[in-house]
Amino acid sequence: MSQMTSRRAFLSAHILREDRNAIRPPGAVASGFSDLCTHCEDCAGACPEDIITFDDSGFPVLDLSAGGCTMCGDCAEVCPTPALLPERVAEWPWRAQIDAASCLSMNGVSCRLCQDNCEQDAIRFRLQLGGRAEPALETETCIGCGSCSAACPAGAIAMHRPAPQHPEVTK
Repeated sequence: MSQMTSRRAFLSAHILREDRNAIRPPGAVASGFSDLCTHCEDCAGACPEDIITFDDSGFPVLDLSAGGCTMCGDCAEVCPTPALLPERVAEWPWRAQIDAASCLSMNGVSCRLCQDNCEQDAIRFRLQLGGRAEPALETETCIGCGSCSAACPAGAIAMHRPAPQHPEVTK
């Protein structure tokens, strides 16, 4: 490994531990990303949406507050290492999650920006009593592009990585 580790990180056992909460660009390998990425920044230069930034360690992350990802795969195409692979772009693990307590519409303010910005039509609003409209997210339709998150003025939509679905084993 060519990356230096601080004494504090070494002694606290935080040595190059994978950050599972970091939203890496589409096509990122599931484990070992920090070992493969060379910090070349080619992915950021190739991103047509200009949403790839870098974390404190210099690894690429998506800034979905700046806009949504089109999943074009340009970042993975230019990556000189196997840290980003074009064939993994379709396996993007992130999905939107709505915090109802923060949602303006759930609090009586007419807002449907997330629905308006979702090209997949994964967010719909259901009318409720009292004139409110409740957002409903279809997780099967959501591709995790982050357009809804970027558009939300209240920050009520965050990206999360759902737990893997394991088929039930029958005997």
